[in-house]
Amino acid sequence: MCLRSPCPEQTMALRAPLLLLAALALALAVSPAAGSKLGGSQLVGGLMDADVSEAGVQQALNYALSEYNQASNDAYHSRVLRVLRARKQVVAGMNYFLDVEIGRTTCTKSQPNLTSCPFHEPPHLSKMLCTFEIYTVPWKNTNSLTKSNCHSA
Repeated sequence: MCLRSPCPEQTMALRAPLLLLAALALALAVSPAAGSKLGGSQLVGGLMDADVSEAGVQQALNYALSEYNQASNDAYHSRVLRVLRARKQVVAGMNYFLDVEIGRTTCTKSQPNLTSCPFHEPPHLSKMLCTFEIYTVPWKNTNSLTKSNCHSA
């Protein structure tokens, strides 16, 4: 039994958990998974570049273009000329942010195979720059075009 206050044994017993808690806090502060930007890591829930060939990016791109063509009053389909930038964000699902150059094809909306449709000539008169934001929840098989903004190139 210790007659002094505080007892050295009690002080040591309190220091060990505090040191462990401090070490845990420090580890979380520098961990990439905790959202730090150290070492070039991405923030959790932050935007990150996406590979255009990724299946999720391709699905989001196809969905956005399909929605664009449906909403368009043009008699002709448009299709992708090139993807300028693709980014993604992990949320309760996935957000895709796509900057795309699209072109007007010579295929009317009543024609089925659009992948081989040639573009109108001259192409510079039929180009559009579009920014699409697509929210997808793969395990629910749902997609939604949350933003779409296009203007002449």
